[in-house]
Amino acid sequence: MSSAKTAKKIKAPYPQKVDIQDGNSMAAISAYHIDFTMMGYYPITPSTQVAETLDAMKAAGMHDITMIPGDGEHGAAGICFGATAGGARVFNSTSANGLLFSMEQLPVQAGSRFPMVLDIATRSVSGPLDIKGDHSDIMMALNTGWIMLMAKDPQMVYDMNIIAVKLGEHPDVRLPVMVNYDGFFTSHQKRRVHYFEDPQVVRDWLGPKVQENHALDPDNPVTIGPYMNEPDLINNKKQQSLAMEAAYRELPGIMAEYGNMSGRTYPVLSTYQMDDSEVAMFVLNSAYDTARIAVDKLREQGKKVGLVTANVIRPFPKAEITDIFSKTDVLLVGDRADSYGAWQGNMAMEIKASLKDDVENRTKVISRIYGLGGLDFFVEDALEMFDEALEAARTGKVQVPFEYHGANPGTPGYAMERILEPLTKERMSPGLLKLEEKDGDILLKGFNKRKLADMPKRILPGHGACPGCGIFPNLNIFLKGIEGNVVVLFHTGCAMVVTTGYPYSSHRITYIHNLFQNGAATMSGLVEAYNTRVKRGELPGDEDFTFLMVTGDGGHDIGQGPSIGAAIRGHKMILLEYDNQAYMNTGTQLSFTTPLGHQTSTSGVGPGEKGKSFQHKDTAQIMAGCHIPYVFTAVESQPRDMVRKAAIAYRKAQEEGFVFGKVLSICPLGWRTVEKDSVSIIQKAVDSCFFPLYEVNNGITNITYNPEEKDKKIPTMDWLKTMGKTRHLMRRMPTSWMSSRGKWTAGGIS
Repeated sequence: MSSAKTAKKIKAPYPQKVDIQDGNSMAAISAYHIDFTMMGYYPITPSTQVAETLDAMKAAGMHDITMIPGDGEHGAAGICFGATAGGARVFNSTSANGLLFSMEQLPVQAGSRFPMVLDIATRSVSGPLDIKGDHSDIMMALNTGWIMLMAKDPQMVYDMNIIAVKLGEHPDVRLPVMVNYDGFFTSHQKRRVHYFEDPQVVRDWLGPKVQENHALDPDNPVTIGPYMNEPDLINNKKQQSLAMEAAYRELPGIMAEYGNMSGRTYPVLSTYQMDDSEVAMFVLNSAYDTARIAVDKLREQGKKVGLVTANVIRPFPKAEITDIFSKTDVLLVGDRADSYGAWQGNMAMEIKASLKDDVENRTKVISRIYGLGGLDFFVEDALEMFDEALEAARTGKVQVPFEYHGANPGTPGYAMERILEPLTKERMSPGLLKLEEKDGDILLKGFNKRKLADMPKRILPGHGACPGCGIFPNLNIFLKGIEGNVVVLFHTGCAMVVTTGYPYSSHRITYIHNLFQNGAATMSGLVEAYNTRVKRGELPGDEDFTFLMVTGDGGHDIGQGPSIGAAIRGHKMILLEYDNQAYMNTGTQLSFTTPLGHQTSTSGVGPGEKGKSFQHKDTAQIMAGCHIPYVFTAVESQPRDMVRKAAIAYRKAQEEGFVFGKVLSICPLGWRTVEKDSVSIIQKAVDSCFFPLYEVNNGITNITYNPEEKDKKIPTMDWLKTMGKTRHLMRRMPTSWMSSRGKWTAGGIS
């Protein structure tokens, strides 16, 4: 590879459209132009808009890429691997913990030598939860065996995606490729861009995918992913290493080819004012353009400073790094991620290792961690970092080799102030609710709305939920039926995000957060830790704890497995799911809880799509199949029924074991409804029998509200017409909703 000062401008032979677009949109446009066979995906901020935009294009009939929503990022990665094993050209996008959750699958993909493209809108890795951009996710992926291209702006997102296909599918390479761009900085900020007017230009340059061995050739059956012992594994990994060397060798030529076609060619290193620089800075992606302004200011003062960024970090451009910094006195390497305990960031380590191999190199290297969690990087920050490097050049000594830039040490000795006194067990146990068994039924005695309203709320008002959000009416009603101490765990989701914005909390009781995929397992551990510590005498056994886990926003897609595991093990806890029928916390994307035909931002309506094409997941019945003591459904429009079921759930969890409850929770923004109509809309879902109210008590099912008996039964269409997300279903009813294979059939929705 060879480096150049800047991206070289070449006159493009093909017409291109000039537009204003953000990075996520350019990722979607490039995928459309490439014409991928498939996309397996799962929504996560800030990469979600890629799938949303592609789905909108599909609904408009612009492409026929098969888009499969996974049940989590791990599942989406498996979908992609299976598709590539079948010889398909495959695309995906994710961020942060989504990348980590799929991490197990990534070395499998690379080790099997099946190319694909994975876009990463880089984001801070939890915990604690932060959805803004840094590089802590991709730095954890350095050793997965994937090629890793960098895109500092929306234009490069488009270009690098196309280059990624050509490079990854090269016969000497055959490796999957990540295209990495900064979350929110590049993914959401709009810039001037160019892209081909005719997508066929891209498709002709790439040509059809050629994959010699795949799973769909009956004349050439192959074994994919055999068990491999020594010495075969080391030979396999050597071949993978040689493939990365081939990528290093072939990339400059591919970039030059693309440049001849597009007018834009990229070096492996982009440099600025490096010809005579004595002091330099190295940063990745969007920080480069900001730091260029700082270079100009310092050059005006007569200071010889320069700037470098890498457009590819796997394979790492070692020779180019060694060459470009051969005469640099001091180099400051800025990393947007820390390699904890290594006393430097990953790029600092790799650059130091490269320079160490040059026995004549005397460059002093400073490592600085900056911009974590989306912390803005201003020109002033770049100037401060340059000043440190210039001081080291002046004195000939680096005073602080490693440090964080922009961290606030806070106030030493500061103690958090308790605003409200803890809710005592006595205060939360008014004894108003009495359960009485009669003729096989469990009856609720002592229900008094006015007195129950006097119970302090365990979740305070003042959270950041949208107006009309159904989560908190449901939770507050449900918690009225539980006495004593409560410890809650919330999955990631709207309820979690809007109640715990640091340094504030809406929770008056102990609260824990864990990610979608492992909340139930976490609560299981807490329950058994309590029981064990009581047995050992480490804790008193009279605290009367109720352990409540809350999930929703599609949390029982990615989290269903751990919930089933906790249920089957029988831990004494309650799992409450608020079903708002989509991934509301990331912007109303299709979830497995989204009903058939409903519109979301990834189940569009148009000539190419008619809303969600498959049925929703019935989690209450799934959990009932685990043979747990108690399962129930409830709604806020029937508060007495919900409080009764909460009281039963409380007793069952105390005495018998695992309890599951599901409440239908309206989202006016996602359902496109008027806030004041929320309760009536929820009741229509019940009266139409779309959301039946029932309980399963030790295997015996009891209907707790029968609209036919109450002469309130209504057609399902009366419920559907109350919501904007289902109005398209009013245009014409299908004669057959679905075939046995889940495809739209004759007379389908227009």
